[in-house]
Amino acid sequence: MRAVFMGTPEIAAEVLKSLLLSSKHEIIAVVTQPDRPKGRGKLLTKSPVKLLAEEYGISVLQPEKVKSPDAVAQLKQLAPDIILVAAFGQILSKEILELPKYGCLNVHASLLPEYRGAAPIQWAIIDGKEKTGVTIMRMDEGLDTGDMICREEIEITAGETGGSLHDKLAAAGGPLLLSAMEQVEAGTAVYEPQKHEASTYAKMLRKEMGKLDFTYSAEYLERLIRGLNPWPSAYTYWQGKTLKFWSASVSYDKFEACPCGTLVSVKDGMLWIMTGNGILRIRELQPDGKRRMTTEEFLRGYPLVPGLVFGT
Repeated sequence: MRAVFMGTPEIAAEVLKSLLLSSKHEIIAVVTQPDRPKGRGKLLTKSPVKLLAEEYGISVLQPEKVKSPDAVAQLKQLAPDIILVAAFGQILSKEILELPKYGCLNVHASLLPEYRGAAPIQWAIIDGKEKTGVTIMRMDEGLDTGDMICREEIEITAGETGGSLHDKLAAAGGPLLLSAMEQVEAGTAVYEPQKHEASTYAKMLRKEMGKLDFTYSAEYLERLIRGLNPWPSAYTYWQGKTLKFWSASVSYDKFEACPCGTLVSVKDGMLWIMTGNGILRIRELQPDGKRRMTTEEFLRGYPLVPGLVFGT
C-alpha cells in the first residue's frame, strides 16, 4: 500500500522508523507539525518525525492546519491507499478520513477507551494503573473514538517513569500498526466499537502541573514525580528557587504532627517530607541551575536540617 504517515513527537518517529525498517508498504510522504521555536534561544526546531523523514529522503508536508483547502489538495494529489497517524497533534476532517481507500489508522498509547486524549502515558502512571498498552483504531471524526482493530497490553512496573513507559509503548506501536495494516489490506480486520460509557480522558500536560502540593498523599506525589519524568518534571520551591524531584519513595513512619511540606528527617541519604498522608522520601533531585544528582550528593553541599518547609 502507498501510505501517508502523520505524526510529530518521538513516539511517532519510533513508529515510523519501525515501518520503514520492517514494512513492505511505501511511505510516500510524511505530514508533521511546522517547525517550532524551542529552548532558551527560541531556535526553530524540526520535529523528530521530520528529522527521520529527511534522513530517509521522504517528502515532508507541514501545514499549520491539515484541514485547510491547500493541505487537503496536497493529500488528494498524493492519492494514498491508507493514512497512518501517531501523535500528530491535529484533528483530521471528514474529507481527509474518507480520502484513502483503506481509511485512516491511528496508533494510540493506551488501552482504549481508557485515556483518550493528549497524555495517556503519563496519566496511566499518575493514576496508579497496573497496566496500559497500545491500541490501533480506524479513525472517525471523534477524539480517539474510532473502532479498534487490535491492542497490546504493557505492564506498568514498579518505578516506571513517563520516559521508560513511553519507550515501551513506542517499541510496541510500530509492529502492532503493521499487523493492523496487513489485516486491513487482506480484508480480515475485525472492527470492535469502543464502549464510550467506559471512556476516560487524559488531559494535556502543563508545566504548572509539576508543582507539588504536599497536602496530597505521599503515594500520589510519588506517582506524580514518576509520571512527569522527564517532562514537565515535578518540583517545589526552596529558598525561593525551583528544586526538581526526580525519584522518591513512600514511608509511613510516624513523626510529630507538623505542616505538610515540612522536612521531618534527613537520613539514609534521603529527604523525608511530611505530606497529607505518609512521608515522601526524596532519592534524586536537581537544584535550580545545577545537574541532576542523588539526594546524598546534594546533602554534601547543602546540609539541610529538619524543620524547614518546602514550597516557598
